[in-house]
Amino acid sequence: MRNDTLKTSPRYRIRFWLVALFILLVYIWSFSGIKFSGIKETAGQVSYAILKGLFNPDWKYVYIPEGMGFLQWLSEGEDLITKLIETLAISILGTFISAILCVPFAFWAANNMSRFKAVTASGKFMLSLIRTFPELVMAILFIKAVGPTPFAGVLALGLHSIGMLGKLYSEALENMDLGPTEALTACGANRLQVLWFAVIPQVLPEFLSFTLYRFEINVRSASILGMIGAGGIGTPLVFALEARGWSRVGIILLGIIVLVTIIDLISGYIRKRLV
Repeated sequence: MRNDTLKTSPRYRIRFWLVALFILLVYIWSFSGIKFSGIKETAGQVSYAILKGLFNPDWKYVYIPEGMGFLQWLSEGEDLITKLIETLAISILGTFISAILCVPFAFWAANNMSRFKAVTASGKFMLSLIRTFPELVMAILFIKAVGPTPFAGVLALGLHSIGMLGKLYSEALENMDLGPTEALTACGANRLQVLWFAVIPQVLPEFLSFTLYRFEINVRSASILGMIGAGGIGTPLVFALEARGWSRVGIILLGIIVLVTIIDLISGYIRKRLV
């Protein structure tokens, strides 16, 4: 009853309309910066060609053996299956690297793991600093360092994922039950024993769940990194886009959708069993 009276008060109405007016002005200001030069005469033809290619994918690109052995095909193949496997490998290695390296960062940034606020604040700042740089920026830097290879994509995903996984891991540490740790400490256990028998059993399921969630994100990111030369399915995708091979684009997008869907289903099932 009190909330209804508050909503009908003149002060509430004035505040509501001021907020609505502010949001409207922000939208007007945002759209005013967009330059619209009109629709081109060939827009219909180009759109039709794109849709026709997307709905008529190039099925021959799915598997191209070219007389190679299995191992040679797996490492040097240029078809859809090979590139999807390469994308999956980049995601797995990048996630594995970050899942291992972010653990010390998580303990560094967790408030309940240190009595000194300056220590945890510096850890949180470090994780925020790592998250500041997008995967694309890191991939470009690593491409300049190690060359346009899948290894650059692995390094970019691995380093960037440290920032996000470290934050999630630290929050899991901060939200854990401190009762078991206090009980072991009262019984005379040292810090290593407390860590092994009280901390890790509590946070390990959440760590694994967060890792699987990050792996799903890395699969999508690895598909994009290939567009700038970091390996994976993105490389043939950008070539097909530049050549306007819409049938090739259609089969590549379909392969990405199938791969991501399968990984989401498997990962979601595993996360439900863990948490």
